[in-house]
Amino acid sequence: MIFRRLVTRLTASAAMGLALIAAPSFAAPVVEGPVVTAPLGIAASSPTRERARMNQRVFDRVWGEVRTQYYDPDLHGVDWDAARRTYRPQALQAVDDRSLYLVIDQMLNLLDDDHAGASSPAVAHRQDTLRQRRAAIGLSLRPDPVHHGDYRIEAVRRGSPAEAAGVQEGWRLRVSEDGWSPEVDVTEGRTLSLVFLDDEDRPHALDLTPVVMEPQPAFAADRSRPGVVVLRIEGFEAGLGRWMGQELADLSPDTDLIIDLRGNPGGRLMEADAVLSCFLPRDQAWATRTPRSGRHIVLSTAGGCGDLDAPVSNPVAVLVDSDSRSAAELTPAALQEAGRAVVVGERTAGAVLISQETRLPDGGRLTLSRSDFVTSGGVRLEKRGVIPDVEASATRLDRREGRDPALDAAITLLSGETALADPAPSL
Repeated sequence: MIFRRLVTRLTASAAMGLALIAAPSFAAPVVEGPVVTAPLGIAASSPTRERARMNQRVFDRVWGEVRTQYYDPDLHGVDWDAARRTYRPQALQAVDDRSLYLVIDQMLNLLDDDHAGASSPAVAHRQDTLRQRRAAIGLSLRPDPVHHGDYRIEAVRRGSPAEAAGVQEGWRLRVSEDGWSPEVDVTEGRTLSLVFLDDEDRPHALDLTPVVMEPQPAFAADRSRPGVVVLRIEGFEAGLGRWMGQELADLSPDTDLIIDLRGNPGGRLMEADAVLSCFLPRDQAWATRTPRSGRHIVLSTAGGCGDLDAPVSNPVAVLVDSDSRSAAELTPAALQEAGRAVVVGERTAGAVLISQETRLPDGGRLTLSRSDFVTSGGVRLEKRGVIPDVEASATRLDRREGRDPALDAAITLLSGETALADPAPSL
């Protein structure tokens, strides 16, 4: 009963704010670029004939896919022919994958869309083998939004070469023209000489030697706390709905449930629907998607939560942060609007278009938005994100010392041990 009153009180205000907002709030994309800019510098050496031919095939495939398949036929007002004239000559002169994909990504950034991006063959291979045993240095990286060409360290894996070398979350990896970059694969035993900048921009030159590491699970359940189960979801990957159904099958209705989607980049739409089916009735509408044709398609729960015959009634909190993206945003938004869960943490990234992937001729991958997306309440989350009902975040020092304010807040909130704070303001 405490939880039901809590959900009603929190989500009533938040849902109203979602439904009434006129324009999306700005959530900074990884790289911005609303207009065609000056050419990106290319290395002085010339590509081989074979390299130039492959560059042409890759660039033309990307450019053509955007022109004919992007969800917005007006391409957000970008002159795509002008983009081709600007970037194609640079792409043809690229001497390696890093140079080629820097050019392609700069062109795609004109769309100002976090889902529009290209992955080099090495990056695509790492994505394909993410849940396999493979060589690694133990870093999760994201392009730095301020220092073009550098990468921000999002996480350092325990027991990895990076941890042993002292690399810290929040540092920056500086990529030089002649050094290693994430667009190049790593090999077991082949040492990488890297330069990192710490929180105070002090350089650290470190040698990291990749080792073969076991894969980390995509989903994990933490039952170490009495009366609470925390389900950590790294991505909306194949099998999520089946796994969640198994975890919920024998759960006591009095057990508090926390779904941790922090740092989750999203994934399969059908798995997001499966998660929602664990908590919402079958055939309940939760969003509308609109493809290039302009036809509105209502998304409704299909009931794919493993072998569960009906949704569970457990109290639910969802943890999110600024790196929760795509399916990890639409899922808490749907539960929030339905009054089925409280959302705790930080405003999400605001990257909520529905995308599909295309394999490129060199083995790389193009990700492109194919449909627009609004919640059942009519809210377009793109560039706005999900506003948490209760704001809570961790500093880098908190994370390094093992503190988790958002998780603590969710546990306290569901237990009803403290008075409810004012909800996040509606916009």
